[in-house]
Amino acid sequence: MTPPLTELDDDTVRSMSIAAVFSDFGGKINSLDFHRKDDLLVTASEDDSVRLYDIANAKLLKTTYHKKHGADRICFTHHPNSFICSSKYNLENTGESLRYLSMYDNRCLRYFKGHKQRVVSLCMSPINDSFMSGSLDHSVRIWDLRVNACQGILHLRGRPAVAYDQQGLVFAVAMEGGAIKLFDSRSYDKGPFDTFLVGGDTAEVCDIKFSNDGKSMLLTTTNNNIYVLDAYGGEKRCGFSLEPSPGTTIEATFTPDGKYALAGSGGGTMHAWNIENRNEVACWSSHIGVPSCLKWAPRRAMFAAASSALTFWIPNNNGNGSNPRAEYGGTDAEPGTQSQYFIH
Repeated sequence: MTPPLTELDDDTVRSMSIAAVFSDFGGKINSLDFHRKDDLLVTASEDDSVRLYDIANAKLLKTTYHKKHGADRICFTHHPNSFICSSKYNLENTGESLRYLSMYDNRCLRYFKGHKQRVVSLCMSPINDSFMSGSLDHSVRIWDLRVNACQGILHLRGRPAVAYDQQGLVFAVAMEGGAIKLFDSRSYDKGPFDTFLVGGDTAEVCDIKFSNDGKSMLLTTTNNNIYVLDAYGGEKRCGFSLEPSPGTTIEATFTPDGKYALAGSGGGTMHAWNIENRNEVACWSSHIGVPSCLKWAPRRAMFAAASSALTFWIPNNNGNGSNPRAEYGGTDAEPGTQSQYFIH
């Protein structure tokens, strides 16, 4: 089993090591998401598969394939077997840019039509059935799981990135020129109540996340700069530049306590920073090339990183820097089986 989340410090973060590898994907993993309350992770990948994992035991639970629409961005709904998944194929013909999928019986429960180009940002409200999507068609759309029709549209310049805060009361939209606009999720039609500018960086923001306490925002740009902003005043708390990854966007993640930020880089390394001290506390080889997907589990001392393989990382408490998979004879997980997963 993975260890439950305890208070993190520099040494614990520095000790993170690969504990499980799933390498049977037929292409790059496009996105991944953790369930907020259950020990589950879902991936969407270039081989048109959606895969559900038990993260407590590092076990692949189920795989479904979606050849007609593909599987690009994905996020959990509140139900542990249901997801919102964006389409890769036939967007202009069908308009079926988003689907509400049930893994339990492998059904599409609802289609959401509207976006004419690829969805690049997707997030579910933590408090109700609302969700948001940002597309290369320069729009952000707000939806409700219970109805087909779009509930609201924001037109903007450039590539949008969207995120709800952890209370679901505020959402952020990042757009061209480093502008971050904050909206009241109950009255977004009145326009943003605040706008922040990330000065000096003209690259587009490709990912945005709020810390669990709502005090910070984490931005990742298309040229692999990472910024931590004060979520109330917009001041830049710290920023880090990483090696470019042409053609691949990277993802950064907060730890659940908001004290650390992690990100991959174009050089195939991953980095962790202590936000308060503004210093790097760890640098690891990803062992999987450029990790385009990276998220820390909400309730575990664990993070997942993915490229064309999926890796689970947990603290290595042996104190000798050894890899727990190598030391304990861990092997890659075969499809449908349990991978080797160790705690120390």
